[in-house]
Parts: sequence; structure tokens; C-alpha cells
Amino acid sequence: MKNIKIEIKWAVIFSIMGLLWMVLEKLCGLHSTYIDYHLYLTNLFAIPAIIIMVMALKDKKKNFYNGQITYKQGLISGIILSIIIALISPLTQWITSYVITPEYFPNVIKRSVEIGYYKTTEEAQANFNYKNYAIQGAIGALIMGIVTTAIAMIFIRTKKR
Repeated sequence: MKNIKIEIKWAVIFSIMGLLWMVLEKLCGLHSTYIDYHLYLTNLFAIPAIIIMVMALKDKKKNFYNGQITYKQGLISGIILSIIIALISPLTQWITSYVITPEYFPNVIKRSVEIGYYKTTEEAQANFNYKNYAIQGAIGALIMGIVTTAIAMIFIRTKKR
């Protein structure tokens, strides 16, 4: 547990940041009035997500490896961090779906049928629901975390002289 203390800390920070992002989206009307823009603007979450991942890897380098980290060590750390975030993500999705913005799914279902993205409400409901979002969120967190780590570690690793 001591070996992954930094990863656990940053996974919690990442999850809190994700919840704050959802509050921001809701306050900006992206889950209601401006739901048509949600599909595009929600992708801006990648910016703070990448920043948090890089900060976590730098923290691991500085405070666990005493400023010297190999690409492999950083990659392992990032994979562990991504797994923890993926494991927490169904909880954060539940909080988002049922506490922060319970109106999101009804709104996006209604709007996606109105604009013809789905032909029926049932088709839209099959896509826009907690279970689908929890699964997609966990898989997405894992994949994007590993990809971000793989790229970031090119720059963060200790270079040989």
C-alpha cells in the first residue's frame, strides 16, 4: 500500500476534479439549456485531466523515486493510477447521475430524439443511462490514462547523460 500511496492520492484528486467539472458543466447549462454543445465542450475535460496525470507522475518521480525515474517505472505508476481512477469512476458517475445532475439523462434522451439522432426514446434510453456511462467511463479512464502516461513519460523520465 505504501508503494501506491501517491497513485491513490492522485486518483482521489482526479475524481474530485471530475466531479467539480460536472458541477461546472451543469452550472453552465450544458446539461439543460445548452445541451447541444455538451458533446463538444465536455471534451475540454481532457485539459485538466492531462494536467492532473502529469502532476501525479512528477510527484511519483520526485517523492518516491528521489527525482530519478525510468520510463518503465513511470509507465507502471501511470497504469496503476489509471486502474484506480477506473475503479472509482462508477462511483463518481453515480454521484454525477443521481446527485449533481439527475436531469441530464432525461434531457439528453429527449433532445437526441428531437434532433433525430435516435428514432425512438427507447433507443436513446438504451444509450443514455447510468450503466452505459459507468462502463464507458471506466474503460475510457483506463485507456486515456495509459495513453496519457505513455506520452507524458517521454518527457518526465530521467534522461541518461
